[in-house]
Amino acid sequence: MKKYYKLRLGAGFFSFLIDKRAFFISCILLGITCLIFMLSTGIGEVFITPINVLKTLFGFGTEMDELFIYSFRLPRIIIALLVGISLAVAGAILQGLIRNPLASPDIIGITGGGAVGVVCFLMLFSDRNNSLIVSVKWMPVAAFIGATIVGILVYFLSWKNGSSSVRLVLIGIGLSMLAQSLTTLFMVKGPIYQASQANVWITGTVYGATWEQVRILLPVVLILLIISLISVRNVNIQELGDELATGVGSLVQRNRFFLLLLGTALTGASVAFAGVIGFVGLMAPHMARRMVGSSFGALLPVSALLGAILVMLADLIGRTLFSPLEVPAGVFTAAIGAPYFIYLLYKTRNS
Repeated sequence: MKKYYKLRLGAGFFSFLIDKRAFFISCILLGITCLIFMLSTGIGEVFITPINVLKTLFGFGTEMDELFIYSFRLPRIIIALLVGISLAVAGAILQGLIRNPLASPDIIGITGGGAVGVVCFLMLFSDRNNSLIVSVKWMPVAAFIGATIVGILVYFLSWKNGSSSVRLVLIGIGLSMLAQSLTTLFMVKGPIYQASQANVWITGTVYGATWEQVRILLPVVLILLIISLISVRNVNIQELGDELATGVGSLVQRNRFFLLLLGTALTGASVAFAGVIGFVGLMAPHMARRMVGSSFGALLPVSALLGAILVMLADLIGRTLFSPLEVPAGVFTAAIGAPYFIYLLYKTRNS
């Protein structure tokens, strides 16, 4: 029985082999993603039935349903979806690049760099009355810059006649610890109100998401996903090791730097709008690898869907389980991810 579908586009100019198992699993996960999307849209302080949700989405809902769905729920659900996809794909790229299932944006310090950028922004641009002297819209830019700086530092500090996977992990863990220390220092030095605001953001939440944020994040994520799909071959070659990758004609160091920047950009985009939602970039690719194997062409869509499911589900639980209080989504991803990380460490030690 054949394991692949042959897909040809542009009169045969583009051809693809689609893994049947990966395609089947992707369809199931897509259905689960749509189901959680619908449930999140309808569940809240005011319950809206799935039928009324569909009517509203197609323009036939009541004015009250449209208010709750379009004004309050859809923006945060879409942001959670995009953030989950970004973190999962970034984690898949970094794990393939470093050839280590324990690698993820938060483990090697990239998300920590984004957090440092935010607390620096809140500390530097707050006046004595705890008010920002610049627009809060610049805060995502600060997060993106912080994440990018750490990503570049990880690469160049690990350089010694080339950048090895082991040094990338070790330098990344060291910079992650440094980022956490700087974040705590800046929060202590900053105004109390801004420190508490930063603390909620650092925990990871999509509360307060707006359509303006969706309009910014959506095209960024789509462009980066397209670039990630184009880079499938480079990630697969990186997993062969430096010697074999060089032997097949790959520019190992250049591709490694590019892939690291790609993972950093995906992480920075998500951190900028949702804070530090931890462990998604670790769990989603690892679960996807157990489902469809390590080929990046199959791993990428499955990881993306799993990441979207994890963040949307965490946000749904956070805003409904303890209602009227809202618990940040990052609390639930950390509650799942920390034991999962310990399990991976234990499994790695005994393998």
